[in-house]
Formats: sequence, structure tokens, C-alpha cells
Amino acid sequence: MFRFTLTKSVALMCILLAMAGSVVLSVQLASVASRNKLAYTDRIEEGQPPEVALGIALGAFRGVFVNFLWIRANDLKQEGKFFELNQLAEAITRLQPRFPRVWVFHAWNMAYNISVSTQTRSERWYWVQKGIDLLRSKGIVANPNDMLLHKELAWIFLHKIGGITDDANRFYKMKLAEEWTTLLGQPPARDFKDRSRDHAIAQMVAFLQPVADAPRDLSDVIAATPEVRTLIDRIEKEVGDHVAIGEDSRADGDAIMTLLRRYELIRAVLKSASGKIAEETMSPRMKAMLAMVRDPSLKPAWDAFLPFARRYMLETRYNMDASQMVRYVKKYGPIDWRVPASHALYWSAQGVERGLLRTTARAEKDFDFTNTDRIVIQAVQDLYRYGQTYFDYLGFNLGAGEMYLEIPDPIFAQTYADIMTELVARSKWDTADRAYTMYAAGYENFFTDVILYFYRLGMRDIAEKYYRHLATWGGMNLNDPDRPRKFSVPLEEFVEAQLAERQRSPNVAVSEVTASLLGAFASLLDGDDAQFRSQMDYAAKSHGFFMKIQRNASAVDTANARMDVMEPDFRIQAGATFVQFMSFLGLDQAALVFKAAPEDLRRFAFDLVEERFRDPEKKELAVNGERFDSLFIEPPGMAEHRAMIEAYRKRKSEQNVQKIENK
Repeated sequence: MFRFTLTKSVALMCILLAMAGSVVLSVQLASVASRNKLAYTDRIEEGQPPEVALGIALGAFRGVFVNFLWIRANDLKQEGKFFELNQLAEAITRLQPRFPRVWVFHAWNMAYNISVSTQTRSERWYWVQKGIDLLRSKGIVANPNDMLLHKELAWIFLHKIGGITDDANRFYKMKLAEEWTTLLGQPPARDFKDRSRDHAIAQMVAFLQPVADAPRDLSDVIAATPEVRTLIDRIEKEVGDHVAIGEDSRADGDAIMTLLRRYELIRAVLKSASGKIAEETMSPRMKAMLAMVRDPSLKPAWDAFLPFARRYMLETRYNMDASQMVRYVKKYGPIDWRVPASHALYWSAQGVERGLLRTTARAEKDFDFTNTDRIVIQAVQDLYRYGQTYFDYLGFNLGAGEMYLEIPDPIFAQTYADIMTELVARSKWDTADRAYTMYAAGYENFFTDVILYFYRLGMRDIAEKYYRHLATWGGMNLNDPDRPRKFSVPLEEFVEAQLAERQRSPNVAVSEVTASLLGAFASLLDGDDAQFRSQMDYAAKSHGFFMKIQRNASAVDTANARMDVMEPDFRIQAGATFVQFMSFLGLDQAALVFKAAPEDLRRFAFDLVEERFRDPEKKELAVNGERFDSLFIEPPGMAEHRAMIEAYRKRKSEQNVQKIENK
């Protein structure tokens, strides 16, 4: 009897302890789930596929059902049924919205695995976009503070689009440039009067600030500028687009994007040397919109409505904050949002900032902060290497050609140095007491490239400054016994030794060719013909060497090769860089360089200087009142030159010339 009573007492005690433990544990689990937002979805939303409703209805058996969906998703991939797979992936993410790796897997599958299984570059771009959109507009919305999602999204921009591993990467870059020219407009050209870092940042802030300051509600826009109502009514009546954002605002996104695209195409036509010809091919709707763009009475309406429309699209379609974009420009530099690295920087930096709000032991253990910060620093590196872009928006939209040129932006060299301390301080794996760290290795490689660039540009004083800085920097790794000798030689020997090792690198090749060309053009300002020819010869040889050893044709993108980080025709590379250089200059400097340049370069630049410096009313005069043809004499052979450029564009284009109309 006593033994039976004792057994019951012990059993009861165990039950009570188990119940108490379960209460404590459930509270802790609920706290973790709430803090990290880990939960299956428990409600059905309109438009969701039937798998979601079935998964929710299964209750406790939902996990088994989700496993079945994963198996089915893999089968669809193997069968090549990608669109069915996309629908199923959306169902899985809706059933597991708080598990970041679910979003990452499906986004990666679309952007990397499915994309390379398709046969054309347009198909590839479609699936890369689907992967981006899954993370940017859905995964991060459901998990706004998760660093992993931000890191993976940033990596797709940096590696898949910004890198050179995909055969269609050049097409990706042009599509991104087209998309963000449409969304934000053409970014401001650098001011030739003030090329300082602070001034370039101020220019970009002034470009973005109206979007950041725009009202969120259309009624507020109309209240402040009543002409907007007239503009919207005319667009809906004469063009046929519904752009008055109402209660069902998300449904109007495509119409707003179409309007912005038409507006930017018209702006490009008005600036084009062949604008009159382009106007003749316009559809009636485009001609109606052209009349509205030219109507001076509607200018206040355009100035008020466009920033509102751009902000609306940023927030509803891209899940981006214009005010945050302005803040990043102020912190990092004059970011050009047409460049893939800009978006990699935005999402990785935001991921770290939001992750700091809920630091967890697992985040530190899994290197989450360090890995995401490393994408921040890699994005800054790419903005230095490819941060200034020339893109023919009009030609690309017409299917008439594909002109895309990337050149270094040395402003971001200072950004790299500025943020290094912040990133090292946040890393537990890059402390000063370690003999080797990844940040230190990256720092040395990056500033070696900076030294090569400024040396080739002809700015040897700046190259020498960075060389001395690198030689004496206290954060360098200690595992290289050859380092003291490497930095003990004169600058010229250091440059030659580095080029012997790294000439095949795309980053170094772009830097060498671009810096040589810009140095050659700058020597025209000084009247140094010998320096001009020397720099041009070096640029041509470097370009030819890289193209010979690295250029291989692509079966996916027949218009470009995978390693086409430069135009394969040196004439086009030199001419496009000359146009970029001339766009930085004022009237007096431009006239001086134009007269000193060879005829072939003048032919490239003539349409630019005519557009920029000819008086729009008195065509015979320049903007300063002098006769235009006394400053810029049209070089012989312009008709043949334009025909050559047109033929070059057509050879690179996979599309036929078409009318400017809504696609």
C-alpha cells in the first residue's frame, strides 16, 4: 500500500514538473517565434492557389503537406515546367512565410538554376527578375529585419547582374539601366565646374530629393498644384492611360510605369540628333504625349506629378524608400541607380541596419553580419570600378542598338577607406590581433587597383599618395614575408610588377584602358600631343591584349560576349569614352579639346556638343553668343560615321527597328 502511494506521488510530481517545464518552454518558444516572426500562415487570402487553403486546412499535418510540395517542386524543375514551378514556389512561401531560407531557396532557384536552363537572354532576364522580385517585394516584406534575405538579394544584384559569370550578363546590365532610367529619369551629368566628391553628392541628392519629398497621396499633389488634375485628364483622354491612383492603387502600377517610360523616351527623342526622324515614327498616343511635354502651361504639373509617380512606384513595386536612397548617397557617394552595385549596396546596408535591431547569438555564430558587410564593401568596390555608366536608352528601346559603357568612378575610393573602420569594428573575425584577415587582404588589393588607375590616368601625385598610404598602413596582414620588398621599390616598378600579375583581370583591364583614354583626352587640354599619342597607344594595346585572351562568344547572347566588360571594337570604346569625357566639360574647355582632337574622335563628339552647346533658338549661335561653327566645325564624314555607328548597333541588336510606342 505504501509503495503504491509512493509511486502515485512520484508520478504526480513528474506530471507537475513536466507541466511546469512545458509552460516555461512554451513561453520561451512563443517569445522566440514572436521576436523572429517564425510562424506558418494561418489565414487564406484572396487569389492564393488552392494548395495554400489545403495546407492551412490540414492543421497539424501541414508540415507533411509542405514536404510533399517541396518534392513536387523538384519534380517540376526536372521536367522543365518552370511556370508551374513558379506557382508552386509561391504556394510554399505563403505556407512558410517566416522561414527566410524558404524564400532564399526559391529565389536562388529562379535567378540561377531556372534562368540558365532557358535558351534566350530575354527568358533568362525574366527569371532573374522573378527571383529578385520574390525576395524584394515579398520575402523582405514578410521578414523585414532578416539579414539573410537582404544579403541574398544584394548578392543577386552584385554577382548575377553585376558579375560576368552569366553569358547574358551584359543584357542584364542594360535591362537594369533601362528600368531605372524609366523609373528615376536620366541622372545628372557631373558638373565640369566642380568635380569634387561633395559637389557630386550634392548633385545626386538634388536629383533624388524631390522624389523623397513628394506626397504619398495624389489628392495632396493636386491640392498643391491644381494643374496636375488637367494633366491627368488629358493623359487619360488623349493617351488612354489610367494614371489617377485610386483606392486599388497597386492595380495602377503598370500604367504608371508605362507613363514614365513614354515620358523618358520623349525626353530622349528631344535630345537626340535624329529627333525629327524619330518623331515621324511615333504612334498617335506618343505624339499626343509629346505635345503635352512641350506645352509650357503643363510644366508645373509635370514637375509635381512625376516625383509623386516615381515615389509611388519605388514604394509599391520595389519596396524601396527614396529618403533612404538619399541617405545612402550622402553616406557612400553619388550612387547611380542604373548600376547593379547600387542595389547591392542598398539591400546589404539596409540588412545590416535592420539586423542590428535584433542581434541574436545565431546571427553572430553564422557570420551573418560579417557576410552581409562584405557585400557592402564589394558593392563599393564595384561602384569604384564601374560606377559611371553611358547607356543609350533611346536606341535600346527602339531595338536599334545596344550602347553600354562602364568606366571607373574614383570618388568611391575614398568611400572604401571611410567605411572600412566601421565594418572591421562590427566583425569578430577581423580583429587587429589576427595575422591575416579578409578585410585587410581586400583593402590591399583594392588600393593596388586604385594606384594603377591614377598612375595610368597621369595623376602620379595621387597614385604616389595612395602608394605611400598602402606601404605604411598599420592594418596590413602579417603573413606575407615579401611585402616589405614589394613596397620598397619606386612607384613605377611597383606598377609594372602588379600589371605583370594582373593584366588578365577584367577589373584591371577596364581600369587600364579607361584611365589611359581619359589621360589622353586630358592631355589635349594641355596641348601635349606626345602624351596624347602615348596614352592612346597604350590603351589600344591593353584593349587588344585583353580581348585576345579573354573574349569568347556566347550562344545565349549573340550580341555580346560574357567577358565584354568593354566594347570589343576599340574605336567604339575610345569614341564613347571621349563622349563621356566631353560631357564633363564646359563650353571653353570643350571647344579647346574638340579642336585638338583627331577627326575620328571629333566625329563621335559632334552630335553631343551640338546638342549641349548650340543655342536652341538661334541655331547659328552657341549658348555664349559666339558663332557655333567657329567653336565646333563639323568634321568631314559625319554621314558615313553615323552610318557606321548605326550599322554597328544593328549588328549587336537582336530586334528590328520599330516605332516608338507602348510595348
